[in-house]
Amino acid sequence: MRVIVVGAGVGGLTLAHGLRRAGIDVVVYERDSAQGRPQGISLHIDERGASALRACLPPAHAAMAEATMGGPREQTLALSEVDGSLAVESTQPSDGLAGRARPGRQAHRPLLRAVLLTGLEEVVRFDSEVTRFVQRGDGTVRVWCADGSVDTADVLVGADGIGSAIRRQYLPHVQVVDTGRRMLMGATPLRAVADTGLPDLIGDSPASMRAGGTMLALGLLRFTESPATARNRWLPALSPSAVAEVEDYLMWALPSTQDRLGSAESPAAVWHRATELISDLPPALRSVVARAWPDATVALRIGMIPPPLPWQASPVTVLGDAIHLAPGFGANLAMQDAHHLRDALAEVDRGRITLLDALAAYENTMRRTSFVPAKASA
Repeated sequence: MRVIVVGAGVGGLTLAHGLRRAGIDVVVYERDSAQGRPQGISLHIDERGASALRACLPPAHAAMAEATMGGPREQTLALSEVDGSLAVESTQPSDGLAGRARPGRQAHRPLLRAVLLTGLEEVVRFDSEVTRFVQRGDGTVRVWCADGSVDTADVLVGADGIGSAIRRQYLPHVQVVDTGRRMLMGATPLRAVADTGLPDLIGDSPASMRAGGTMLALGLLRFTESPATARNRWLPALSPSAVAEVEDYLMWALPSTQDRLGSAESPAAVWHRATELISDLPPALRSVVARAWPDATVALRIGMIPPPLPWQASPVTVLGDAIHLAPGFGANLAMQDAHHLRDALAEVDRGRITLLDALAAYENTMRRTSFVPAKASA
């Protein structure tokens, strides 16, 4: 069996590792360069994502990923200002109930991606944009890239995110709705905000504060093990540059709208706009944004995909943000999809089930476990 995966995000790369470990031939096409595109610096990894990493990655890769996450995040804090100082006003458990986050740990997205790319150097083809595909009479799928190259496989997987070219052709009725909301995300070195008292106040827990119509969310990442030390211990094949300048930091996120963001597009412009949008917040929080790494700032578009009706299974399928958007925990669902799809295709490779039956079972599982109701997504 041969599988083409379109998209080298966390879902596509998790799937690629899982398929290789199952002895299945796989190639990944990625339209961007090896550096990727700005997507924010942090991910909240809950048990869905962690289980997928343990199941699909080689043990050393999974150990490296786990060693370089932060501490356990078991509650969410609401902050307030009392007599000029920040204090914890209330807490909520991170239990996954009533729309609350599940317990988990914070991960450094660029480092996790570097771990996922390690060992896939001959599998991932960067700067290769898949533009269209055709399902052939013999049951295979042929794809064409923007550079004119052609490839053929038994299965085509669209793991190419919110703007998925695979979804647009395969499921043209499934439309992304732009909510008009934007999430400005950035990071500040922990050493730069030590004097604010925030690290001791919030610990590993995600926290937020609202004031004057503005809300700022925070998440501290203290690496459980120094990334450089973890690399030497677990994954020496990882490029030294992936850990060379990585340090503990405070992630921040500022919900906004396209109207308030205006024309800001570059990281520096988005960071500058963020400093203007938080004038209602206490000085300690304003300093977090003011002392941030400007080039680590990004404005993410918040879209939604209303859950579609089931479709007929074929050798083409999708995973992650290509079919279901879940801002805040989408990476977990993408990796969960990858885990389930790997298991389904492994059963086909062992001769225990037909390909179409396996893909139908995977898609039914995805609809049951990964689709977020439109009301909850909104």
